[in-house]
Amino acid sequence: MTGPREPDPGAADGPREPVPGAVDGPREPIPGSAADPPAPGRSRLGRWRDQALALGWLVAVWNLLWGEASWANLVSGLLVGGAVLLFFPLPPVTFAGRLRPWALLVFAVRFAAELVSASLHVARIAVHPGYRPRGAIIGVPLRVPTDLNLALTAEAVSLVPGTLILELDRDSGTLYLHVLDTHGPADLTDARERTLAVERRIVRAVGSAAELHRVQNDPVEKGTKP
Repeated sequence: MTGPREPDPGAADGPREPVPGAVDGPREPIPGSAADPPAPGRSRLGRWRDQALALGWLVAVWNLLWGEASWANLVSGLLVGGAVLLFFPLPPVTFAGRLRPWALLVFAVRFAAELVSASLHVARIAVHPGYRPRGAIIGVPLRVPTDLNLALTAEAVSLVPGTLILELDRDSGTLYLHVLDTHGPADLTDARERTLAVERRIVRAVGSAAELHRVQNDPVEKGTKP
């Protein structure tokens, strides 16, 4: 026969009073917190968007390399770009910016003008008898060292005749490029200013608000018209 049970020291007589801030049962995750997993549909949509943007840039570069925009180059660019993304997948690059059509048009017009001007300059050097242009290698630290901005700026600078990207330092966000036909420090300064102006126009076209604020707060480089 068992005796009377000893009272539990941790038990309180009568109903317990609710503790302020305590919640009975499992807690619901706070929206946007670490406990709230991202929606699979949204992340999948972001991956498809990034792949589509990468394919579009590959097709554009393919047509620029051929020097002619045609249906054959468009179809072949889609096939080549799709094969590159399928067999050589790139690391995920998030796009947190916003597409601005007017700024994108300004970038395209300025890029076409610089392309024509640089092509004429290189052609004049090629036909000049006995002229030996001097080249130089410079480093240009970018203001927005994201992977997307580094890639877009490097591609845009490399497509202009007379400049060639030699190396890209991802940690410091620096482009090292070879510049053709330099006569002194002023030409090196102009090359740096042109590269930073290209970066600014790219950020204005597809950058985020924070990236746009960063490049707009920098002083305007001498000799550039962003």
